[in-house]
Amino acid sequence: MQMIVYAVRTPDTWRCYLSLDMRVDLQWWYGDGEGRKGFSGRPPRIVILASSIPLGWAASIRDTFRPLQEMDQWDAGEWQCYVDKQIASCVSEEPERNQARWRAVTQDVHVLDERAVLSGWTPSGREEWAGLMRQAEQLICAIEGRALLAGEVEALLAEAAGVTGGWRSAAQLGVLLGRLRMEAGLAEPAPRVPPGRLRRGRAMAPRCRRCGSEARSRTACAACGSAACAYCEACLAMGRSRACTLLLHGAAGPAVRGTAGGSPTAALGRWGLSAAQSAAAGAALRFLAEPPAGGSAGPARFLIWAVTGAGKTEMIFPLLQAVLDAGGRVLVAAPRRDVVLELAPRLSKAFPDEQVITLYGGSPERWKRGSITLATTHQLLRFREAFDLVVIDEIDAFPYHNDPMLAYAARNACKKEGKYIYLSATPPAPLQREAARGQLPHAKVPARFHGHPLPVPRKLKIFPVHRCLQQRRLPVPLVRSLRASLSRGAQVFLFVSRIRHIAPFLELLQQAMPDMPMEGTSSVDPARADKVMAFRHREIRLLVTTTILERGVTVPKSDVYIVDANSDLFDEAALIQMAGRAGRSKDDPAGRVVFAAPQWTRSQSQAVRQIKQMNRIAGKGGYLRIELT
Repeated sequence: MQMIVYAVRTPDTWRCYLSLDMRVDLQWWYGDGEGRKGFSGRPPRIVILASSIPLGWAASIRDTFRPLQEMDQWDAGEWQCYVDKQIASCVSEEPERNQARWRAVTQDVHVLDERAVLSGWTPSGREEWAGLMRQAEQLICAIEGRALLAGEVEALLAEAAGVTGGWRSAAQLGVLLGRLRMEAGLAEPAPRVPPGRLRRGRAMAPRCRRCGSEARSRTACAACGSAACAYCEACLAMGRSRACTLLLHGAAGPAVRGTAGGSPTAALGRWGLSAAQSAAAGAALRFLAEPPAGGSAGPARFLIWAVTGAGKTEMIFPLLQAVLDAGGRVLVAAPRRDVVLELAPRLSKAFPDEQVITLYGGSPERWKRGSITLATTHQLLRFREAFDLVVIDEIDAFPYHNDPMLAYAARNACKKEGKYIYLSATPPAPLQREAARGQLPHAKVPARFHGHPLPVPRKLKIFPVHRCLQQRRLPVPLVRSLRASLSRGAQVFLFVSRIRHIAPFLELLQQAMPDMPMEGTSSVDPARADKVMAFRHREIRLLVTTTILERGVTVPKSDVYIVDANSDLFDEAALIQMAGRAGRSKDDPAGRVVFAAPQWTRSQSQAVRQIKQMNRIAGKGGYLRIELT
């Protein structure tokens, strides 16, 4: 996209603007727009710095613009020298054969002459300007709290407001009003060295304004004419973010604070929470009611560290209600589409008077606005300071865990003075350390809703899976233990470390127990959903699977077996999550968990230690219905 960039002398200082429609800017500064307010006598002086350069270059001039007192005396030549310096690094990125052409294109600095402007320009009438103002208000409301590429703006307006085309003039007026901001999709990072010193080492790559990732890919671009237009590969699936792509976002209002007084009794009475759930919800409510800390650290954070099966979803209901009662907007982000679809009816039932919007890839509601937004983490890339409360569920799960892009998107989706709630049964190690040091306020929920302790995994020493497959036989202790689980009527999750082991291991199990209905599934199985449903309905009694089912699947009466539990692919968090499939029902709270492996590992020891520790905390807190032995 080609862009106009200009400097204007306001009563107090020089300012720099980008323009999508210079007619709007002229009306603003010379006509009946609000730009003339504060001026006495002569209208502002405007200097066109460039009238047709790539958006990324224009944004770089604006973002690095620093007013100087001597600018009042500069002539066109001095302004030209200033512009040449500002875009020198941009021109140098072009192939050498194109650099002379770009230098010629940018030699168009000129100071607007007031009489020439007024004689060659017909100002808009009051009625026409009022109509543009109404369009700008409509656009501002539609984009509030969002960060959208130009194509997405058009799609939003076409669906939500029935507007097709002609929005750029309204967007320019929104920018002048200070309620919209234009950015390039990519931007050069600020230098990390003091002014005047040379940067050494590799050149700093531009970063994507939408996802925060480095963008090292460049290609010829028909839109801006550059032969080396950078683009971001990290968020390519959400639409191409280029150095010349317009990214438009709307300013959001100040964040609200939760209104609830943090009473665990009130949380328990209204939402039917257990004592452990209410204690955690009460601590989180007090956190929401605290004033913002201020500074540049970003939204304040709180961790709810709840064991698997503790009822994390129900715990956030009083938190959502507190912010909604204060007139705020809330976001609940989950790692996967199936989790979003499962949570949507529960939230709608809990909050029947609120509009719950669900967002995922291909969602029909992607441009709708609601007081409660339920979204996969990738969808957060389209928001900017939109929510007063952001709840991130399963922060340790793929794809959110270890993905800086999604963490960046989630942080930007929250208002600067908003609040953040993390939910996890197995928080990542850095968060655990922050909590232990007192740097991260948190609450632990060490007991499940039914008040029984977590099943502690048992050791079962067997030879590894690959040896079972080589010898074409299963270890007798494993078969004996599986038969005991099936005989007591349990459904059996049998986890293996690799997809390629599922089919041959299932074949050995079928030979050992030919009368028992069993199946295998994984992330690459197109029939996975049907098999899981059959497993829930007891049409399948034993399911061989991978960590794809380590969370999000609850079967009332189930036992868990993890073979090759010593595998490097099974860390402490994965083992705890898989073990968490057992004992979730109040009718079968003591389900079995078996770590079957040739040797005991640190991950297995840590998983058992954490499970026992949570049981001890629950016992000391009086959250268990039975005494621990």
